[in-house]
Amino acid sequence: MPIRTLLRNGLILLVILAAGYYGLFPDQRGVPDVTSERSTSSVEEKLEDAIRQRASDVQLKAVGHVIRLLPDDRDGSRHQRFIIKTGTGRTILVAHNIDLAPRVNGIAVDDRVEIYGEYEWNDKGGVIHWTHHDPKGRHQDGWIRHKGKLYQ
Repeated sequence: MPIRTLLRNGLILLVILAAGYYGLFPDQRGVPDVTSERSTSSVEEKLEDAIRQRASDVQLKAVGHVIRLLPDDRDGSRHQRFIIKTGTGRTILVAHNIDLAPRVNGIAVDDRVEIYGEYEWNDKGGVIHWTHHDPKGRHQDGWIRHKGKLYQ
């Protein structure tokens, strides 16, 4: 096989692998910035759609301000819990597994947070969990961004 063909095939393979890595693990490298007006709007639309459809098991992003800090849930895996209010006025419970990810340090009422995790509908607005990595690699990793720091 000519060297030119080997180089071309190698380059193609490299591009495919890079695209796969960044497509499959977007939270590992270059966590998307959801702060722009346009992207925040689409983030809110996806959340609103999930709420209207009473959907569960939906991987999505949410942006909001902390309105209430709750005690940790210590039943089974420990979860740091707080409630956020989104730009559309929705309230969502965040349940962040602190057995698998670091606690969000210094979080306080009125702090802005960005969250990527799994949404589960309930009659109180829903909950977002899986805001951490999956050590078994079976579930898409999630994260919380607070004051420029990423928790996963």
